[in-house]
Amino acid sequence: MPRPEVLDRVKDAEQEADEIVAEAEEDAEETIAEARERADEIRERAREEADAEAEERLEDAREEIEAERERILDEGAEEREALEARAEEREEAVVEYVVTQFEEAVHAQT
Repeated sequence: MPRPEVLDRVKDAEQEADEIVAEAEEDAEETIAEARERADEIRERAREEADAEAEERLEDAREEIEAERERILDEGAEEREALEARAEEREEAVVEYVVTQFEEAVHAQT
């Protein structure tokens, strides 16, 4: 094979190799860009899911707090009613005791 022909083939091979490298670099850049975009999408979806879960937990906590509040209010109302009932039961005895004490004090002064 004559030398100029060999040189042309070498040059063609080098050019083809350069094109392959350039294409590979371009493909690599596209792959990296796609991977970054996909990673951004995954991060965004994860953030949205985390926000939704946090909101759900907050709502659950609010419901638990409201249930506890209602329970405490119910207990307080029951205790108040029990105290009122005991006070009513003792009212006559207390009035009688106070009147007796008053009468004794009046008799002691005379």
